[in-house]
Amino acid sequence: MLAIAPGWELRVNRGPGWLWVKVERPEAYCVDTPPLADEIWRQLERHFVYRLVLELDDVEVLDSYLIGQIVMLDKRIREHGGLMRLTGVSPLNRQVLRTHGLDGRFCIYGDLTDALMGACPRRPR
Repeated sequence: MLAIAPGWELRVNRGPGWLWVKVERPEAYCVDTPPLADEIWRQLERHFVYRLVLELDDVEVLDSYLIGQIVMLDKRIREHGGLMRLTGVSPLNRQVLRTHGLDGRFCIYGDLTDALMGACPRRPR
């Protein structure tokens, strides 16, 4: 477990060619803004991998700061030929992404296994 700000922690795991990071925010009242993009980027570089699954199950609401951090991280990863997939995005947070015009930018999966194995879903079937 890696603490990045009061009340914010990252659970980092490594698999063949992938890093998956679960963002944990156990205290909903925490207002500190963590350096999410920078810390996850350091972990990617440390593990020499640029494919990431970002697990957002414990993030109740994606505020503009967190959205900015995720966009910045995605851009860095793409610039290095990598890719990022999201899991645990609640219906509310999917709407937040849609509202910000980002619903098509990220590959969103139901769980970690699907994210590690699947291709990017573009349209519901």
